Amino acid sequence: MKKRPYIGIVVSVPAEGSILARALKGKNDRTPLYYKGILADRPVVLGVSGIGKVNAAHMATRLIHEYPLSLIMNIGVGGAYPSSGLVMGDVAIAGKEIYGDEGVLLKDGFHGADLIGIPLLEKGRRKYFNEFPLDRGLVRKAVRTFALRPLPFAVQSGTFVTVSTCTGTAKRARAIEGKFHAICENMEGAAVAHICALYGTPLIEMRGISNMVRDRDRAEWNIRLAAENCQTAALQLLRVV
Repeated sequence: MKKRPYIGIVVSVPAEGSILARALKGKNDRTPLYYKGILADRPVVLGVSGIGKVNAAHMATRLIHEYPLSLIMNIGVGGAYPSSGLVMGDVAIAGKEIYGDEGVLLKDGFHGADLIGIPLLEKGRRKYFNEFPLDRGLVRKAVRTFALRPLPFAVQSGTFVTVSTCTGTAKRARAIEGKFHAICENMEGAAVAHICALYGTPLIEMRGISNMVRDRDRAEWNIRLAAENCQTAALQLLRVV
């Protein structure tokens, strides 16, 4: 009997996957940061990568090489841009991921890698500069799932921006939001999307909103709520993907 492929889940810190890790049946803890088992009747392998692009890309690559995967789910927390309509505790779904730092900073602002003329990835005839679309079928399925079975918080899809330096000023937040028409900022997603594009692995990314992207004030943040709500959404989506 042919084994079912795994769903790979990538989170950056333990809190972003703790509910899922506890819910895994037949859990096999390979390391404190690497788990596999059954979740929502699906074989799942969950990796805690550490924060940032390199760590997330490394974990995604490990999962792709070590397991037969049907898809990768990248979940965690993120910040919502001012005009997104999102509030803390809501969940955002990435329609596409954009590297927000790779490029050139000129007097008139930031320009992506297309200005340099060197793509970040070439696959076949396709050239990827800063933008990596996510799997449209998975995004549509996620949006439809949450519309049919609403959760006690809002779910919205849109463009995500991945940065190395978190935005901590309202001025910078408006600039990034205006340039990319983005709803959510994070530190890993574009790197996971990059690896999934390289290997042809379908990807869905969701993030709970822990804060608004503006003048930085940690007292306003709610990371616990964001992580819990994102995992609640992930559990519901796992039942249908």
